[in-house]
Amino acid sequence: MSSGTSGSEYIKHHLHHLSIGDGFWAVHIDTVIVSWIIGIFFLSVLYTAAKNATSDVPNKLQNFVEFLYDFADGQVKDTFHGKSRLIGPLALTVFLWVFLMNFMDLLPVDLLPMIVSLFGVEYLRVVPTADPNQTLGMALGVFLLVIFYSILQKGVMGFLKELTCTPFKAKGTIATICMMPINLFLKLIEEIAKPVSLGLRLFGNLYAGELIFILIALMPWWIQWVLGGPWAIFHILVITVQAFVFMMLTTVYFSLAFEEH
Repeated sequence: MSSGTSGSEYIKHHLHHLSIGDGFWAVHIDTVIVSWIIGIFFLSVLYTAAKNATSDVPNKLQNFVEFLYDFADGQVKDTFHGKSRLIGPLALTVFLWVFLMNFMDLLPVDLLPMIVSLFGVEYLRVVPTADPNQTLGMALGVFLLVIFYSILQKGVMGFLKELTCTPFKAKGTIATICMMPINLFLKLIEEIAKPVSLGLRLFGNLYAGELIFILIALMPWWIQWVLGGPWAIFHILVITVQAFVFMMLTTVYFSLAFEEH
């Protein structure tokens, strides 16, 4: 923290996004740029590993990518019992992307903002998953894909029947029709809660972690390492678990979409 800057000003500065526009229509440029750079980076690594893959003695990169693939594939097979070529790659992509975006929280708080300030950039937040726009946007993307594949798997009438005839089933045409509004109301709440909880869970954990690192940075330099070191080690578990949870819930939602009720 620079001299002459109060603690509240320092916190507000680090929690301020580099953005264009105001209010609801504001676009957080830092979130978009950092998330895209991370996405391009890990996709390039995976592409390089796939391009240079060999059936002979594999290199370290191939071993690492195969380990990640086996990990994601094992989790999907245990959770998803339908048939789709999308779920496995999607689960691996979601895990790696969320993990790497979370990992940005482990970088020193002032490092990247100080570097970009040399080029006249005043604000920069480097943890995309500490931005609710990013996490809710990803959750909404998963939600729309789940609806699409649910309709593709069950048909339009099957999807509508699931919305209006569950969770309460009634015998007889009149009873079924009477229960449809109640079922639809409850089902809509259930479906809307999925992306909201999926996005806010990730955002809440990473925002809290980011804020704690900022508060630690306010302390004298000699105590920052004493508190920051243990918190960083613990936070490695947090960012990994949150990436795993996002991947698993995505897989579970797709599994529910493919199930016939």
